[in-house]
Amino acid sequence: MVASSVRVPLHAIELAPGSHLSIADISWEEYESLLQELGEERRSPRINYSQGTLELMSPLPAHERPHRIIGYIVTTILEIQERDWEDFGSTTFKKLEQAGLEPDTCFYIRHAEYARSRQRIDLETDPPPDLAIEVDFTSKTTLDAYQTIQVPEVWIFADGRLKIYVLEGDGYRESVASPTFPDLAMADLIPQFVQQAFVLGTRKMLRSLRQHLQ
Repeated sequence: MVASSVRVPLHAIELAPGSHLSIADISWEEYESLLQELGEERRSPRINYSQGTLELMSPLPAHERPHRIIGYIVTTILEIQERDWEDFGSTTFKKLEQAGLEPDTCFYIRHAEYARSRQRIDLETDPPPDLAIEVDFTSKTTLDAYQTIQVPEVWIFADGRLKIYVLEGDGYRESVASPTFPDLAMADLIPQFVQQAFVLGTRKMLRSLRQHLQ
């Protein structure tokens, strides 16, 4: 008897909250088809694609809350510094037939003026976001897709710590400083105020942040 492989349709896969699934040997066409079937308005699962590997992740509140809090911290600092930004959330960014990813959240800062009117991003002609933020709770972020898409700066928050990765040449290096906020010790500031938000609440934390910076 010859065994035959059974292929489950990707759109039929359901993930429990907190689950992470990695599937190898997925073509670009299958990835594109899955995005189309799930639709642009979906909130879960998060989907990344790089070098034939598809990753699906269904976040828990413990994953969602930190990156939202970090986003509030980022925009508050930018407001204090009187700098423009555009929040593109977990927009899907794709490099044709190479990689696709959905950050936990991301921002156009240096390119804010360019991005503000964009309803869609085409990386063949448009720049990638200037800063992407990931929270590792149920899975570990890999930077392969980010490297393909050429995001200049990626933050990964895990176990109460912030790691800053800066794109240089063909890869990322971990940095103690953020090029986006060169005058602030973001690797120390972010964990401190995320924890403060959990204790005091986000509104009081942001008020404390403003007092700290002003």
